[in-house]
Amino acid sequence: MRFIVPTVLALLVLPAAPGLAQSGPSDRTVADRLPLFARNNCQQIRDPGNQMFCGDVTLAAAAEKLSSAIEGRLARLPDRLPAIEENAIWIRQRNLSCGIVGQTAIRTDDFDQVKACLLKVTEERAAILRDPDFDCLATNTAAGALICADPSLALAETELNGQVLGLIGKLDPTAARFAFAEYDRWTRERDRKCNLVDKENVPLHELETAEECLADHLKRKTDEIRAAKGDSKKVFGRQVAARIPDTDAVDFCAARIHAANSCGNFLRINRVYAIDSQVTEQEAQVTGEIEMAVLAPFTMCSKVASSCTGTCWDARTGRPQPGAGNKERSAEAFNVTRRLRIQRTFAFVKAADGWRCREDELAPVNSGTASGGS
Repeated sequence: MRFIVPTVLALLVLPAAPGLAQSGPSDRTVADRLPLFARNNCQQIRDPGNQMFCGDVTLAAAAEKLSSAIEGRLARLPDRLPAIEENAIWIRQRNLSCGIVGQTAIRTDDFDQVKACLLKVTEERAAILRDPDFDCLATNTAAGALICADPSLALAETELNGQVLGLIGKLDPTAARFAFAEYDRWTRERDRKCNLVDKENVPLHELETAEECLADHLKRKTDEIRAAKGDSKKVFGRQVAARIPDTDAVDFCAARIHAANSCGNFLRINRVYAIDSQVTEQEAQVTGEIEMAVLAPFTMCSKVASSCTGTCWDARTGRPQPGAGNKERSAEAFNVTRRLRIQRTFAFVKAADGWRCREDELAPVNSGTASGGS
């Protein structure tokens, strides 16, 4: 997973596609006040805030310190993908908090104020990320908040993460990709079983009944890995069928499809819901809704879009483009932090060990929406 680090560092200063920033007298004057502007070819950056970091010595030094803090944080995390998304969100919020809206050029009169603000929030962000307790305090899931609030749960999760990473570290890249996808699925399944989905804004004291469920999950998974004695095949890749054709079955199917297509480089599955099902004695069709977050930009009509989201997308409406196939019809790309939600009907067949998914790709989807992000 180390390959993700350069992506994050690039996002720190270059989240927007290359192109000229808004031009005009005000823009040229601001560029004149940035000593590194010409040397670093900063005019190729469309985001005004990132132009400041590109062209100013003080801001560039602060950005370098933040990049080091980000890299140090990633080295502490068992799952780095949410941190990539969070960094991109922070960049957008950083700009807004300093009075930078979209790609509107910074006014000359505001230069000093904007620079001071960018420097302050960047230094504060670097200090926060250097704190090893930050990820516990900043968790944005109900399960994460409960685990962070309970030392015994936090220790149990740390132990499980360490066991999992040690096991995955022995695998070849393809097997590791499937193992990470399965590990993510464990977490989503855990949150469903412990009734913690969509409970992010619920006070912790109202979620205390889920603590025992979380503890049981962490202990059970840790015991499974210990019992495997280093044999990854006894932990990952064992499940090929679901007990019943439900949300867990759809999640299993979607996770396998994403792993097979290396979708984890670009997208993260956040939530899975089964919203309808038709079940006979030997076959089942389950319509599921899958919510994904974009972790790295990819073209809206490309092989990645088709393989990992099941469709091409219309940049203007945020809706699927039926029949677009894998042909690239536009250079438009999804920005990091965009949310994609698709509905798709999955076919299952009854086997001796349970219900097996018959799907090997997400296309075609029944419907979809793309929202959020900038």
